[in-house]
Amino acid sequence: QVQLVESGGGLVQPGGSLRLSCAASGRTFGRYAMGWFRQAPGMEREFVAAISWSGGSLYYGDPVKGRFTISRDNDKNTVDLQMNSLKPEDTAVYYCAARASLSASYYATHYAYWGQGTQVTVSS
Repeated sequence: QVQLVESGGGLVQPGGSLRLSCAASGRTFGRYAMGWFRQAPGMEREFVAAISWSGGSLYYGDPVKGRFTISRDNDKNTVDLQMNSLKPEDTAVYYCAARASLSASYYATHYAYWGQGTQVTVSS
């Protein structure tokens, strides 16, 4: 089992950057694929990015391709999401998720463990 805690959210102006971090407990972090999802008010949870256990495979949702970068450090039990060129439509609660599999997935239902979320607001 793994517990996840996100940090790094906040208020940023359009065009700005934020870096989200997710800290995971547990000795077997390296056996989990990790993902980031987001949910805006009144909207369904949306896939943002995912990374395989080794970091060798990366996946991104179409709205964030070319702007966001996911990475992980298995020694530190962390997974980060670097967000650049932020837009107002990126405003949402961002969730870190873990999947007990070496392979990442686009689907929220494939992830068994979730953090509490961190708010990202992009506004001038």
